[in-house]
Formats: sequence, structure tokens, C-alpha cells
Amino acid sequence: MLLLAAGLALSGCSSFERHQAPEAAAAAQADDDAICRANGVTPGSDAYVACRKNRDAQRGAAVDRLERGHRNLAERMLNGQ
Repeated sequence: MLLLAAGLALSGCSSFERHQAPEAAAAAQADDDAICRANGVTPGSDAYVACRKNRDAQRGAAVDRLERGHRNLAERMLNGQ
């Protein structure tokens, strides 16, 4: 029974961030745009493109850390730690 519960928890964790709602993705894009514009760069410039790429890389790294944390937690749960 415990393994079944852990399996269900893991399946929920695995699809946590990969299936982001369109509204959340649009909000992230708007946030990135606002932050890059606040830094004084104009859309379409090389600095703006670099800013957006940097924000995307930061978001990807944060998602990777979150997923790694979920995997580690799931492994500890399965190992009874």
C-alpha cells in the first residue's frame, strides 16, 4: 500500500512543471519582458535578446533544481529514510 501511495506521489511530481498552464507561461513571458525593459533595453536589441535568454536560462535552472529536489525526496521516501 505504501509503494502504491509513493508511486502516485511520484507521478504527480513528474508532471509538475512540464505541463505549465498557458496562463502561467504568458505571465512568465510578460514578467521577463517587464524586467528586461526595466533594465533600459529596447525590444529587438542585442541587449534585450541577451536579457531574455538569461532569464530563460535562470528559469530552466530553477526548474531543474526543483525537479532534482522532488526526485531526491521520492528516493528517500522509497528507501524509508
